[in-house]
Amino acid sequence: MTGATGQGPRETGAGVNDGRAVVDGVELVWAACSDRGRVRPANEDAFLGAPPVFVVADGMGGYEAGDLASAAVVGAFAAHVTGPGVTTLAQLREALAACVVAVREVAAGTRRGAGSTVTGVALVEHLGLPHWLVFNVGDSRVYRHLASTLEQLTVDHSVGQELVAAGRLQAAELAGFAGRNVITRAIGADDSTADSWLMPVTNGERLLLCSDGLYRELADESIRAALTMSGAPTSAADALVRLANQAGGRDNVTVLVLDVRSGGRRPGLDGDSTASATPLHDATDDGTTIEVVR
Repeated sequence: MTGATGQGPRETGAGVNDGRAVVDGVELVWAACSDRGRVRPANEDAFLGAPPVFVVADGMGGYEAGDLASAAVVGAFAAHVTGPGVTTLAQLREALAACVVAVREVAAGTRRGAGSTVTGVALVEHLGLPHWLVFNVGDSRVYRHLASTLEQLTVDHSVGQELVAAGRLQAAELAGFAGRNVITRAIGADDSTADSWLMPVTNGERLLLCSDGLYRELADESIRAALTMSGAPTSAADALVRLANQAGGRDNVTVLVLDVRSGGRRPGLDGDSTASATPLHDATDDGTTIEVVR
């Protein structure tokens, strides 16, 4: 199948959705798995694997609305960012705007309100070459794994991360910080501004999109090891969800593992094998920050 959405409770180790596609010469293979975990009664996460866009959303608002909010987010991306070729920044802006409208409609029908994080990657063309446009609102994450090295590409929109950025808290102290899970941006909240970055597509890279139910349970080294040791994306997605549940499974956990097989630049020959962010230009008229990863 070339695209898949997922939400709702799944048993551990079951229900891995996978796909394969060639988009403007870039060969992609991916797999996604979403699980309610061992504590939560329902799954409020959702995902979308539909080239040229891949998305993970983590809904908020309790069992009456969180799943509807995350479903509204992935539905907006499915409707506004379509194939068969690459997408554009304008289409992604339209999708994000549609997300806000859809989630607010969900919230209007509840007593507690509703919101959702969203993180993802989309294939775009930049300077005549395929690039990933990485985007994020909230504390779901995108990682990049290449040559056994793991890098976090997105920046969490959370109280803890803001204190670290301001120098008022050490990164090593985050685990013991009571407010680390309080997010400062979300789709449907007062601030739904998305941060985004451009990164050249590189052969052999593996991208990981995940909700916070993964990295709250597993240290980066455990995530890196699982991505390194697992073979196909289906095995990696299943292993990560299983490990998160074995570590406690205190939240819903969703992972989407995406491999670039061919069609991108060659690591170590066409550029550095690691990613580093540098500003491309200032905030755009809708507040979205655009940076370029070389």
